Amino acid sequence: LGEVKYIIAPNLYHHLFVRDFQAIYPKAQLWATATLTNKRPDLAIDMPITDKQNNLFDEIDYLLFEGYQTLFLTGYTPLDEYVFCHRASRTLILTDAAFYFDDRFVPLTQLVAKLTGGYKLLRPSPLEKLATRDKQAVKKAVDLVLAWDFDRVIMAHGSIVETDGKQQFKSGYDWFLNT
Repeated sequence: LGEVKYIIAPNLYHHLFVRDFQAIYPKAQLWATATLTNKRPDLAIDMPITDKQNNLFDEIDYLLFEGYQTLFLTGYTPLDEYVFCHRASRTLILTDAAFYFDDRFVPLTQLVAKLTGGYKLLRPSPLEKLATRDKQAVKKAVDLVLAWDFDRVIMAHGSIVETDGKQQFKSGYDWFLNT
């Protein structure tokens, strides 16, 4: 596909292997959510991603998916996730803001997805639904995402949704927001 020029850590939880990637691609710049500088002072972040900009390279729109939290044993934790939309391919790129598990996964994963109500559905997990307190901030972020022109959705956890991704994302967040 070409030379790797950028490594992106889009939230506070997808940073574990950044140093490994930096070792493999030493010329690549690290772009990361600005709050990761506090959590990982050992990382040399070339470009902190902030909500002051809204596009990268005039090709990719992005925004902070505000209000979304995850549940850990220690309590509720903000995810501080940025989501991206590649205009030319009409692709929404997420990390933890939604999942999509289908028959391409091992039977145990399919069973868990079925038991939690998320099998073949593009949506957040029930744990995030439980953890997230600021539903108005999430609704605002969802509305901004839905203003983008996308059909395909790529996420960190799940299969790629090749078509009808916008409607599936909307339906998943209608469930999440109880609308």
